[in-house]
Parts: sequence; C-alpha cells; structure tokens
Amino acid sequence: MKFIDEAEIYVKAGDGGRGCVSFERERFRPNGGPNGGDGGNGGSVIIKADGRLHSLLDFKYAPRHLAKNGEHGMGGQCNGRKGESLLLKVPVGTVIYDADSGQELADLKEDGAEMVAAQGGRGGLGNMNFASATNQAPRYAQPGTPGEERNLRLSLKLLADVGLIGLPNVGKSTLISCISAARPKIADYPFTTLIPNLGVVKIDDEASFVVADIPGLVPGAHAGKGLGDRFLKHVERVRLLVHLVTVSEDESADPRKDFRTINKELALFSPQLAARPQLLVLSKTDLPWAKEWEKKLSTYAKRQKIPFMAISAPTGAGLDELKKRIFKLLQEAAD
Repeated sequence: MKFIDEAEIYVKAGDGGRGCVSFERERFRPNGGPNGGDGGNGGSVIIKADGRLHSLLDFKYAPRHLAKNGEHGMGGQCNGRKGESLLLKVPVGTVIYDADSGQELADLKEDGAEMVAAQGGRGGLGNMNFASATNQAPRYAQPGTPGEERNLRLSLKLLADVGLIGLPNVGKSTLISCISAARPKIADYPFTTLIPNLGVVKIDDEASFVVADIPGLVPGAHAGKGLGDRFLKHVERVRLLVHLVTVSEDESADPRKDFRTINKELALFSPQLAARPQLLVLSKTDLPWAKEWEKKLSTYAKRQKIPFMAISAPTGAGLDELKKRIFKLLQEAAD
C-alpha cells in the first residue's frame, strides 16, 4: 500500500430542497387550502477516524466529495426526503485544516472521533406552513438553503509513544524489526526507509508501547531537505525520543556531532519537540570500532543529563534492557 500522509480535498454538503406551493383540489372541497410540503434537509459531509486505515491514498486520487441534496416538497402535505449524508473515513491521527485560511478544524486522535466538515442545507417550508386566518391561500414557499462547501487539507500525524530518530543508516529500521513485528525495508545504504514505520513493542501480556521509525532526517531536514519536514511531523505526538547514533571506520566520524545535528533540526522544526525527553542509544556495538565510543558517549550523555544505552540489534545485545528502559521512561514522562 502506498503511504500518503497529505491530501487536499473539496467537500460540498447537499442543498436543502425547496418548499412546495400547492393547493387541495378535491371534488367536494371547493375551498381547499394550501397543502405544499416542506423540502428535505441536505446531507452533511462527515469525516470519521477509522483505526483500520493507515494512509490518505484514497483522497489523493479522489479529491471531490459531494453529499446528496434534499428532495423538494410536494403537494398533499408531502415533505421531501432528507439527503443522505456522506461519511469519509480517515486514519486515526488525521488533522483537518481549512485549506484556504489554514485554520485547524479538528484533530481526530481517537478511533471513532468525527467532525461535520460541511453542514447540509436546510429544507424550505411549503406554503401549508404560512396559512393563517388573514392569509388563507399563501402562494409562496421557502427555497432551500445551500449546503456548506469548503476546501480541506488532511494531514496524517502518526500516533506513537516513542519516536526513533537519527541520521540515515544508523540502524533504526533494524532496531524496530527486532523489537516489534514491523518489517521495514533494510539495506546498507542511506534512505532505505522512505515511509514511517509503526511497531508495537510488548513488555509482557499487559504492557506495551508503540514505536515509530522516522526516516529522512539530515542537516536541513526542517526546511525540507532529504525527506525532511514531511516526516518530522510524525514525531510531534511522541512522548519519548530514542536517538540512535553509530560510528563508522572513518576516524573523523563523531556521533556526538551527529547527535547535535539532529537536535538542531528538531529545534528549528519545533522547540516543543526538541524539549521532549530523549534516550541516547549507541547502535551497532558489534562492530569492532564502536566499542571505544561507548564510554565517551556515556560521559557525554551524563553532561547532557540524558540516559544512555549501547545495543546491537543484529546480535540482540542490550535489546531487552532497552525495551524495559524505554517503558520506564514512558511511565516517568506520564507522571
């Protein structure tokens, strides 16, 4: 399935049906009165979060969504039928904006949450409603009111407890595949991951948390470089950032510099996001040149007042301790 996290759509609610001007024409009632019925209300456009959906793909290729109009009123005091409302389902975590003003209209963070994106028009009253002692034969009725219409921007922000961040090729995809059932594409070149991946990490039968692997973070990401700000938004909701770094054979490589680079991008994108609790993790410790950095990074993390761990996803070293540490930090963040 193609992952689409942005879409612009046009929605139009149904117009209300017009009221009817009609009079009784019965053989034994020569002075029959008005009997024009009311028009039906137009259908509304409703957007609802559905936990079974994970992409806005359907809206990318079908941008126009119209609800049904209400039927017009009829003679014999018959009211028009109400127009059928249109239900649009989106993934949980979808934020809905007015595309013209930029105003946020709704944030559907829970399964089943919904909003009325466009209100249906009201049906007009038929002439039977205007009969009175002084106006026994009204020859007018109300027109229906038009339904609302608007341009909307849908933006999907993943719902996860933990965000895995770091430069490309530091082992985020490998880690999420080892601690959860997620199976992202893994290879030994940058930008293996082109879409965010979600995985559920189980601690025991009752305790678990959701982790998101966020791709595309490079210098300039906040301004859209690489895969950039398109995916930074997916860590906005997380409670904890697990910051992965690694070391290459190049003696000039410095994971502390990589750590500062990513945090600078977070701060430029969102100061609130940069202030989230972090866990610094040295990955790929099975590589011979990585061991010497473990003590250096531990000391660096203490100076930064953040926790530190060292792991190797391929060998499994430190993974159980990492899951427990993450769960403990999440509990502390919730207090």
